Amino acid sequence: MNPCKEPSKEAVNMAEDDEGLLLDNQVCFALYSAANAIVRAYRPLLIELDLTYLQYLVMMVLWQSNGINVKTLGEKLHLDSGTLTPLLKRLEGKKLVQRRVSQRDERVKELFLTEQGMAVKQKALSIPDAMFCKMNLPAEELMMLKGLCEKVTKTLA
Repeated sequence: MNPCKEPSKEAVNMAEDDEGLLLDNQVCFALYSAANAIVRAYRPLLIELDLTYLQYLVMMVLWQSNGINVKTLGEKLHLDSGTLTPLLKRLEGKKLVQRRVSQRDERVKELFLTEQGMAVKQKALSIPDAMFCKMNLPAEELMMLKGLCEKVTKTLA
């Protein structure tokens, strides 16, 4: 049965006694709190790289896909150009990336790692293991959590 078409008995009961409005009952708040905790846990690891969490995400994409165009990067990270443009300017200012006009289409900007940007990757190699240790959860549970988050993102996109 689809709960969106006909509310379940539990949903009706929650609505009647305001349980549905309690912060502790909100999945969204649990996700929000977990996301904030993860970003805070990354912070000390990224200080050594002189990167913010979002800058680290951009760098991870570039380490995998050097030369990606800005539009595709935004789609991959679920970031709009208003967020992405200043982020890329800061990375350019740190001399980690270069934006270039595409040789195939002058309307398209492509991103390339500089030598410094490539060198940062070596320093970043220990971060995934450090975060795994900080989270202190079995790999299977982390993969299940990742899958559920991806499913929620896809459903709500």
